[in-house]
Amino acid sequence: MIVLDSTTTNELLPFDQLVPALRQAFQAEITVPLRHNHSIECGMEKGITLIMPAWDQHQYMGIKTVNIFPNNREKNLPGLHSTYLLFDGTTGQPLATIDGDAITSRRTAAASALAASYLARKDASRLLVVGSGQVAAYLPAAYGTVRDLTEVLVWNYNPASGHALVEQLQQQGVNARWVDDLEHGVRAVDMISCATLSEQPLIRGSWLQPGQHLDLIGSFTPTMIESDPDCFKHTSVFVDTDEAPMKAGDLLEAFKVGVLQADAIQATLFDLCLGHHCGRRANEEVTVFKAVGNALEDLAAAVLVYESHTRS
Repeated sequence: MIVLDSTTTNELLPFDQLVPALRQAFQAEITVPLRHNHSIECGMEKGITLIMPAWDQHQYMGIKTVNIFPNNREKNLPGLHSTYLLFDGTTGQPLATIDGDAITSRRTAAASALAASYLARKDASRLLVVGSGQVAAYLPAAYGTVRDLTEVLVWNYNPASGHALVEQLQQQGVNARWVDDLEHGVRAVDMISCATLSEQPLIRGSWLQPGQHLDLIGSFTPTMIESDPDCFKHTSVFVDTDEAPMKAGDLLEAFKVGVLQADAIQATLFDLCLGHHCGRRANEEVTVFKAVGNALEDLAAAVLVYESHTRS
């Protein structure tokens, strides 16, 4: 069995290949059972463990385990750790152990960009990244494969971490700058992508401007939320999967206060990729994409890593 570390996994997942691979996965026949979600208490610490299986109809199956411990930031550790096991789907033979953190971070950013390819204006060029973790760091590169970015703004609750991300992006040749005021940052861009573990609203619906695209990819449980309910008022709402309305705190709060009904959600990422929905219909339309992640994304990324490695 092959063991692929984070460095190799990242190298084998360039966004110009990963975004199309995800598009193909959302068009394919891949079985994805509901993920297992378990609350963990160990000592004084609390976390969440996810178990996410998936298999295609021809060759591969895989299982990802994810451990999320929000308090890790106080220990200078990533808030998320994961592993991925890829198997031969016809025999069950283990093929590879792949760094799950790299897969999760890169496929999350790639799925965000994939959605933006349908939902952001064609001329959208300014991106606000909310957050400064690994997913946030990948967003400019991922979005750069679907839109011509001219400027990237960064905001984070921890300014030091946000400034560090700006410097990192600048070293990569990205025209990036820090914004102190989140409202100002939201109003100044075409696309907003939130990649945080926030449990309090960050983005206010009153800040959104005609023609913007709001991407919410950080929160994935009922207690996590990155936006206030007004973000779903008078906007066109899309989700990655049918699981999102059942688990996403942003959507559940909007349902609770009555600004959004479940049947008002326009489409899933499956619908967009399959051509069942055209996505954005007008330049002045405000689109919102809420994602909670899907195991088919991990499988597609793992297969891309494995096949690229075996060909090299």
